[in-house]
Amino acid sequence: MDFDLVIVGAGPGGIFSAYEALRLQPELKIGLFETGNPLEKRKCPIDGVKIKSCINCKTCAIMNGFGGAGAFSDGKYNITNQFGGTLYEYLGRKQAIDLMEYVDKINIENGGEGTKLYSTGNTKLKKECMQNDLHLLEAQVRHLGTDKNYVVLKNLYEQLKERVEIHFNTHIDSVEKLEDGYALHSGDQVYTGKKCIISTGRSGSKWMGNVCDTLGIKTKSNRVDIGVRVELPYSIFSHLTDELYESKIVYRTQKFQDKVRTFCMNPRGVVVSENTNGIITVNGHSYEDPNRYTENTNFALLVSNHFTEPFKDSNGYGESIARLSNMLGGGVIVQRFGDLIRGQRSTAGRIAESFVTPTLSATPGDLSLVIPKRQLDDIIEMIYQLDKVAPGTANDDTLLYGVEVKFYNLEVEIDEHLETKHEGLFVIGDCSGVTHSLSHASASGVYVARYLYENK
Repeated sequence: MDFDLVIVGAGPGGIFSAYEALRLQPELKIGLFETGNPLEKRKCPIDGVKIKSCINCKTCAIMNGFGGAGAFSDGKYNITNQFGGTLYEYLGRKQAIDLMEYVDKINIENGGEGTKLYSTGNTKLKKECMQNDLHLLEAQVRHLGTDKNYVVLKNLYEQLKERVEIHFNTHIDSVEKLEDGYALHSGDQVYTGKKCIISTGRSGSKWMGNVCDTLGIKTKSNRVDIGVRVELPYSIFSHLTDELYESKIVYRTQKFQDKVRTFCMNPRGVVVSENTNGIITVNGHSYEDPNRYTENTNFALLVSNHFTEPFKDSNGYGESIARLSNMLGGGVIVQRFGDLIRGQRSTAGRIAESFVTPTLSATPGDLSLVIPKRQLDDIIEMIYQLDKVAPGTANDDTLLYGVEVKFYNLEVEIDEHLETKHEGLFVIGDCSGVTHSLSHASASGVYVARYLYENK
């Protein structure tokens, strides 16, 4: 065997499984395989250039590379079982929280010191939300910011690079079950390991499906979330963000009884575009450094879509909507809320006259031509509901960027130890369909490393 342990994917799950495995068993020979670049070489060629459309790099620098898709995220670690995944269903609620708190400790020790840990325990704000049929979910939130998150990842990499054999720009074509371990095939190269952890994240969803088909591992369809990113003046949500930073608010619409939620709130942040498998969608960042603050706050409004038989391709549904947006807007579309309500497309002139200055150069357009009526009605209803606890949310000049799509992996059949039916093969992080956040993905990596140590 080439390695004691092979890890596919250098996102948060892969990083923390390698980190914890070496802490417990320094003698382990570990191979870490990543389809993207090292952290310092991750650079999108259109970043900072006024080009809206993706140029389809062979490997997307935003989604792949050391740190995974979370490397250039807002760096929010939500310590909670109420959202971010269902890890607690496998490990138990207390152990899941304990693992997330351990990850938080490691992040602080590696560059996250001085960052604030927020809490949604404010009963006054929770009560105000509940009085307006809005439900504020409970969590502790560590905000590293995109800048400090990068520092943390850099420091973790420095610790791993001398002790782990890291193979960058190495796409694993297939995973083979051997009599006494696993073989990773990459072109003409074959790497073998006694144990194998797969942690390929959101960008590896289709690849993970193929691996499961080949190895006979059962999967089931997961959901897809479709929505918009809202951008408005910072002051409108400041009473929430100053105290909570990330206010996760859920609302059940009157019209369709669908659940809509706020997601990834970025006070004084920026709206950004991102590439997922060649599709341009929208996201948001914010920074810990005050010199990088803006006058705006942005957050997503997402409608969860769960499909029943016979339809099984929830991600394909989301992709088709995102592709329509790309077709009409050449990338991301932006529209004033007032224009949407009046049934008119936004124009460059109306955007320029707006009291909200957009932080992303997007194509003015009409989101009603892209987002299905049901989801759009849900979003509009949610905006009016939020206006009751944050007056000004439903202002004409509030900007809506579309589309924002959160793709989820097929839910892989794993046991309470995150192990597949094949002994020694573990699937963790977002590619498992179990975790949907940095904290949950990282915690799953720590758990498997500890489990392997206890059962060596």
